[in-house]
Amino acid sequence: MAKYRTSLFTAAIIASAFASAAQQPAIFLADPTIFADNGKYYLYGTSSSEGFLFYESADLKTWSQAADSSRRLALKRGDAFGSTGFWAPQVFKQGNSYYMAYTANEQIAIAKATGPAGPFRQNAPLPLSGSGKQIDPFLFFDQDGKIYLYHVKLQNGNRIFVAEMKPDLSDVVPGTEKECIASTEGWENTAGAGWPVAEGPTVLKHKNLYYLIYSANDFRNKDYAVGYATSDSPTGPWKKYTGNPVISRHTVGQNGSGHGDVFYDKDGKMYYVLHTHRSDDRVSPRATAVVALRFRPVNGGEDVLEADAKSFRWLETAE
Repeated sequence: MAKYRTSLFTAAIIASAFASAAQQPAIFLADPTIFADNGKYYLYGTSSSEGFLFYESADLKTWSQAADSSRRLALKRGDAFGSTGFWAPQVFKQGNSYYMAYTANEQIAIAKATGPAGPFRQNAPLPLSGSGKQIDPFLFFDQDGKIYLYHVKLQNGNRIFVAEMKPDLSDVVPGTEKECIASTEGWENTAGAGWPVAEGPTVLKHKNLYYLIYSANDFRNKDYAVGYATSDSPTGPWKKYTGNPVISRHTVGQNGSGHGDVFYDKDGKMYYVLHTHRSDDRVSPRATAVVALRFRPVNGGEDVLEADAKSFRWLETAE
């Protein structure tokens, strides 16, 4: 009987170990973004000193990389601006070309490709104009044809700015830069840091209202979290949602949950792809997950942007 109980105990430990392993994240891209194109989804993020790794999926459930390791980088160091610090990419399509806006050397650049897998390149490896250190680009294409570059300036903290882009995406329009968001509220700086952080902007337009989604706190802080602000104009002024944060360790159960991007599945359902800390006691490598988003109507007020915490799941690789 004792031997039988021991066997049951051992089996329980093994089963528990397999269950825990099954719940572990499988993809480790920080500052992630997902781009949908021709029935496939492409996942990019901060991951390598050599450029930007990417994964692809047909169903958002299992992800794979190219069998040829030399083709796993959508943008490779040497093909475009930058020698270090390849962070926070955004991929979009304009006309028949694909573009990647990204950070390198704490500056912002835009590279071009013929397909979402790259290779993204620049004919002249140059960053965009602007003063000081600039990171975390997000290009928003408004219905009136204007294009806006939301980005973060390292200026008395990480602060979110916006500038109008030239129609050909070659650079920003001089004199149009304007500050949008700074970290000023309690949830945005739980450590009371002298360098408060607001970063990782994504902008949506819903019912003629602009929603600026952003992350706050240092990414190494377990309270790194996601909130949003709204405005009648793409350049502000912005009003922060009083219910922030909408994604945090208190809602999804994972430390350091933030800095991602919005995307839509084939059925038009909205999601936010984000990163979290590796585990309760480790920050890196940051793990990649998704959570569903929705707009909740409010009588006599703005629709509220909500995250469905129960939908949170890690992104997995195909076996």
